[in-house]
Amino acid sequence: MFPYNDDIQSCLATLEKGGLILYPTDTVWGIGCDATNEHAVKRVFELKKRVDTKAMIVLVESESSILEYVNMNELQIFDYIKGIHKPTTVIYQNAKNLANNLMAADGSVAIRVCKNKFCQTLIHQFGKPIVSTSANISSYPTPLCYNDISLDIIDGVDYVVKYRQEETELQQPSSIVKWDTDGKLVIIRH
Repeated sequence: MFPYNDDIQSCLATLEKGGLILYPTDTVWGIGCDATNEHAVKRVFELKKRVDTKAMIVLVESESSILEYVNMNELQIFDYIKGIHKPTTVIYQNAKNLANNLMAADGSVAIRVCKNKFCQTLIHQFGKPIVSTSANISSYPTPLCYNDISLDIIDGVDYVVKYRQEETELQQPSSIVKWDTDGKLVIIRH
């Protein structure tokens, strides 16, 4: 039994009803929802007071699950992902099987294979990818630990995970990269 099993069960019940969760990821605390549910994604945009043309990150359990959500030919991306140790989000072209309002205007989507046990367990048991966007109002600083999260966000979600709330170590957002049309790696955020 994991120390966070009750949190996992509560998150699953919330996600299955189209609700929003506030949860610890492999980087900063995130606002999450079912990445295939347009209504839930819309609620995240509203909570963050964020324009819905700005894409959000999707967390998946493994490299192989990426292929369920993007059409791609550049399989060298998998070699890159296996070789990195810092949480890194990759922007992929030709997204599919996700909520339409989660994809960027050009049809791309940002996906990260989440390697922390809590998120992997949650995603595996949910059976679908989960949105992960920093737990802040748009244009405000990203909270680097739970204590930095505003009450507007805490009160605006349907379930707040208890696991790791007491941690005070500051976390950092993921790196973000993409491949350009020439097949070159472009670093968007270190």
